[in-house]
Amino acid sequence: MAINRSAAYRPAALIPVYNHPATVEAVVSTLIRQKIPVIVVDDGSDAPAREACDRCMRLGATVLHRKTNGGKGAALITGFRAAAKSGFTHVIQIDADGQHDSSAVAHFLTLSRKYPDALICGYPQYDGSVPAARFWGRKLTNFWVAVNSLSMSVADAMCGMRVYPVAAALQITSHANIGKRMEFDPEILVRLIWMGVRIKNLPVAVTYPSDGVSHFDAVSDNARISLMHAKLFVLMLTRFPFILCSRITGWAAPAPVRSPGAERPEVRR
Repeated sequence: MAINRSAAYRPAALIPVYNHPATVEAVVSTLIRQKIPVIVVDDGSDAPAREACDRCMRLGATVLHRKTNGGKGAALITGFRAAAKSGFTHVIQIDADGQHDSSAVAHFLTLSRKYPDALICGYPQYDGSVPAARFWGRKLTNFWVAVNSLSMSVADAMCGMRVYPVAAALQITSHANIGKRMEFDPEILVRLIWMGVRIKNLPVAVTYPSDGVSHFDAVSDNARISLMHAKLFVLMLTRFPFILCSRITGWAAPAPVRSPGAERPEVRR
């Protein structure tokens, strides 16, 4: 299903990649067939994945190579900047491992076009392949996101499929010290809610293939996520009146500001 775009609403797909050589081309191909511009950000992958990303250029994607691995959040920030530079107003984040049902992309962009100032968040519809640790770990993160955001509006805080208004995402990442690895998705979500960005939720089918590649480290990543929740809880308590005011009145993102000294990735088209 092709996406009908207008000058006022220009979406692109943003795919962060770290060592997913077997799946990234199929994900890109599916999006290109839907007539969606694609930005692939290689986050310092090994040679096979780097070469797979370069092959995506033949499909029509823009490919950016980060020299070193900085984490999923770092790759997304690089993609936000590239999208803004190319004139895209929104990006739909989708993982490179092929877990998400790509047929849902059109529905996400349709809802985003209707509510262009909102963050469109996917919430997973699991099959029997979901690991129990992942399932219950998400429940805990969702609880703390509700506490720290002062909101029950988020159906799932960890899903890697969501549509960001680019200006809002860049405003946050340019001025807040957000974790750059697996804690990025829930942290930017909480901070956007603090600033008054509204949330819209959509379901997406998620499959965990038996031969899938996951870079989630049960020890270090859970520790980072726990520390992130603690940090946000303290910040929420100290900024409670301001957060509540922003949530009630809403917020319009000002023009994005580029962080000084940001890495300039190698761009290939």
